[in-house]
Amino acid sequence: MKQRIKTYVLLVIFYFLVAVPFKVMEVIPGFADIRPVTLLGPVYGLFFGLPGCIIFAFMNLVMDIISGGLAWSSFAGLIANFMGPYLITVYWNHVSASELTLRTVRNTLKYSLTLILAAVLEAVIITPSVALVYPEVDWRLFAISVVCNTAVFPILFGIPLIILMKEELGFRWCKGLV
Repeated sequence: MKQRIKTYVLLVIFYFLVAVPFKVMEVIPGFADIRPVTLLGPVYGLFFGLPGCIIFAFMNLVMDIISGGLAWSSFAGLIANFMGPYLITVYWNHVSASELTLRTVRNTLKYSLTLILAAVLEAVIITPSVALVYPEVDWRLFAISVVCNTAVFPILFGIPLIILMKEELGFRWCKGLV
């Protein structure tokens, strides 16, 4: 139990280390910013299962609160930031017929497609709440920023991090969601 708590505390600290420096890079002030921290969602899900997905989602909400960006859409963001990593984890652990090995081009492309689909799903969850509650926000720009953040960073930076963690540092996939 102590080891799990240490692991979860480290996940929270690592989230802050990646999120805080970039919090000032806003696309739509108060609603959307450039979030390299999104690269951690799939990593947390794949290596730490359900707790990793929960930590990732709640840390996004915490960052909204800390930065003064808490809005009604933050609660849709909480759901979306859980669902994206969770669905990626479920897909690669229970649905995909192949093991996630990012050293092959085929699996890297398949994984990238999974990330893009999860990013679109996240935009579909968050964007309506922004559009309904904040009509002054351009919902198309907002949706594009969500898709770009939640697909581009995990593809460009998450894939190398996953390879490093799995192949070089010996981390193992969390096969269950516990």
